[in-house]
Amino acid sequence: MTAEDGKKQLLHLVFGGELKKLGGTEFRDLDGLDIVGIYPDYQSAHTAWKAKAQASVDNAHMRYFVVHLHRLLDPDNKAVG
Repeated sequence: MTAEDGKKQLLHLVFGGELKKLGGTEFRDLDGLDIVGIYPDYQSAHTAWKAKAQASVDNAHMRYFVVHLHRLLDPDNKAVG
């Protein structure tokens, strides 16, 4: 699995939503989750995460996460990212 530029594709998912309580990871409304997108590398996912996190800074319960999909898809591969 390689991208067009020759680099290995390491998929990352960025999503977020309002948490039930601060410090937790349980969401108030699963139907209301904001699926930002799937990105081919960590750097582009981090850029998207940062933009969404900064845009929601006024809501203390809103949290965005980066999920390393490539680790779930290929758990035996020790690729960094």
